[in-house]
Amino acid sequence: MVANVPNGLTLFRIAVIPVIVALFYVENPAARWIAGGLFTAAAISDFLDGYIARALEIQSDFGRMLDPIADKLLVSATLLMLVGFGDIGGISLVPAVVILTREIVVSGLREFLASLAIPVPVSQLSKWKTTLQLIAIGLLIVGKSVPALPQLHLYAQIGLWIAGAITLVTGYDYLRAGLRKVSARHARDPSGELSPRPRRREA
Repeated sequence: MVANVPNGLTLFRIAVIPVIVALFYVENPAARWIAGGLFTAAAISDFLDGYIARALEIQSDFGRMLDPIADKLLVSATLLMLVGFGDIGGISLVPAVVILTREIVVSGLREFLASLAIPVPVSQLSKWKTTLQLIAIGLLIVGKSVPALPQLHLYAQIGLWIAGAITLVTGYDYLRAGLRKVSARHARDPSGELSPRPRRREA
């Protein structure tokens, strides 16, 4: 039962996505607060599932595969809704596009490197980027629902810009590290070819 907790938290992040999306269409400030609360809970679960899996040594291939997918779905879907409802607009679209583009590029690179059995660890800066990105998006969800704090939405946009800038740095570092490892492997391969590791067929 305990072994299913990390994967359950990851599945929770995926399950709340349609609920968060639906709440954007409810014309009531309370709906934004509920959406913000669900997004915050999902963001916290991102930390908890990895922590529990490492602490109890119950990491699984399924969890390692599903965790980044859940993260990207949550961030991408929420960013698109914020853009669609005008919470992100104008020049602030730039960091949103940067974040979404980086997610696509890094996902493709990670899949390619995984097929070659080449691991690229997540840097500490990337973890800070993710934390700041989630905080900024959470504040953007509820920012316009707090008339008494008009600066809250501005602070959220500033946070998104900072996260976008760090995204460029970490994306470049990830790409450079991946290409360096591919080049090193290519240099060791007498044939000069990179062949994906054959996948074991399940019985």
